[in-house]
Amino acid sequence: MSGPTQPFGARLHAAMAARGRVCVGIDPHPGLLAAWGLDDDVAGLERFSRDAVAVLGPLVPALKPQSAFFERHGSRGVAVLARVLADVRETGALAVLDVKRGDIGSTSRAYADAYLDPASDLAGDAVTLSPFLGLGSLAPFVEAARTHAGGLFVLALTSNPEGAEVQHARAADGRSVAAGVLDGLRALNAEDAATARASGRSPDPLGSFGAVVGATASLPAGADVAIGGPLLAPGMGAQGADATDVRRLVGDASPAVLASTSRQVLAAGPDPDALTAACRSALTAAAPLGAG
Repeated sequence: MSGPTQPFGARLHAAMAARGRVCVGIDPHPGLLAAWGLDDDVAGLERFSRDAVAVLGPLVPALKPQSAFFERHGSRGVAVLARVLADVRETGALAVLDVKRGDIGSTSRAYADAYLDPASDLAGDAVTLSPFLGLGSLAPFVEAARTHAGGLFVLALTSNPEGAEVQHARAADGRSVAAGVLDGLRALNAEDAATARASGRSPDPLGSFGAVVGATASLPAGADVAIGGPLLAPGMGAQGADATDVRRLVGDASPAVLASTSRQVLAAGPDPDALTAACRSALTAAAPLGAG
């Protein structure tokens, strides 16, 4: 399979301009399968995921399959994930593969090949990553993203209560861990912009190296979320946050926000009309983020 030619950030910027700023998670956990009247098996997994993609894919800029819910069904579940990623591409949406991987050396390279190289049937347009072995440990992912026009969403500030003990902790230079991650991503996007200018091109309107910033998270002192790349913001809808909360958190960086939601939309299924209505409602709720 041949890969995209435009960088992920440019493609996401165009997709958000055309379709809005919501990324729906494809999270086929047992409770949702049951709510859809499906068995918690591979057949139910496939029916749920592919039906959801068929309805939602044409409406939103991105879909985010959560790999864990496929992996729990073993090799046949991973095969379903590959089919779901192909379905996402056919709808014109971008696939953000939610795997939250983070490792070092050759292992990190192997994960990068699996999730970003178009030769793999598990490749997405972007992948979520954990930087807590050190942001430098993600270098193979950075290289793969640049080679294959892919994107990264790196955990920086998460909404779970346990996250703050790591993300708000202070490193030897006095910065919080979250601030260090955000600063590193800003530097990567700045490098790409400088490379574009040096080659006589205008920099892309949005970089390809993004951060995960929970909509209900708190911002440590000195952390700047204006990184020149996208901000994937879970927490709107079922977790209680709205566009006002997100704008308060990220300030002038709100046009870079891609709001991530899952249960609020998926719980409306399996009826396609109800699923469509829930998705359109989420898009309307997130629209103010684009106002800057």
